Amino acid sequence: MTAEPSRSAGRMRASDADREAVVDQLREAAAEGRIDLDELDTRLGQALVAKTRGELAPLTDDLGPAVFDSGEPLTLRGGIHGAERTGRWKVPPRIHAKGGMGGVRLDFTRAECRLREIEVEVDAQMAGVRIVIPVGWQADTDGLDPSLGGLKDKTSGQRLPGAPLIRLTGTCGMGGVLIRHPNLLERRRQRKDQAR
Repeated sequence: MTAEPSRSAGRMRASDADREAVVDQLREAAAEGRIDLDELDTRLGQALVAKTRGELAPLTDDLGPAVFDSGEPLTLRGGIHGAERTGRWKVPPRIHAKGGMGGVRLDFTRAECRLREIEVEVDAQMAGVRIVIPVGWQADTDGLDPSLGGLKDKTSGQRLPGAPLIRLTGTCGMGGVLIRHPNLLERRRQRKDQAR
């Protein structure tokens, strides 16, 4: 019975945005030398005629993350006044978010992300951690302890092919963790920025 949803997800019709996301990922892989030009042509042809998400998935499965970084994680400490990462910023593979008394806000809406997976270790403490992800991204909260503050995942759970996965670990503390998509005001700001 649990296999049925994954089978039907693979049969779901692919949108133009799904195909474009895969095409972008393939072009980046070719630019980085992970696939050659002949393979790029073959995969692009398959991506452009794909009818379902199941046909798109194998085209990028073997590419892995676009950036390998073993450096230090980005650490945000809420302290008393809070901390945030919003606007345009480059997403590292690992992030530590410590809520403190002021809280932490991570907004991936306008972030530059070339990764397929991002690890976010959360210690929500008193004020909590708020995470905003674009539609099409997915959050995996299986490794997160809800503690007293609890977890609210208001995302759709639908991941577009080639879109990042945010893997959350740690504890929700007393302040809790909220994950959501951009609200109306944030979407308007994003459209204005794109029009410029």
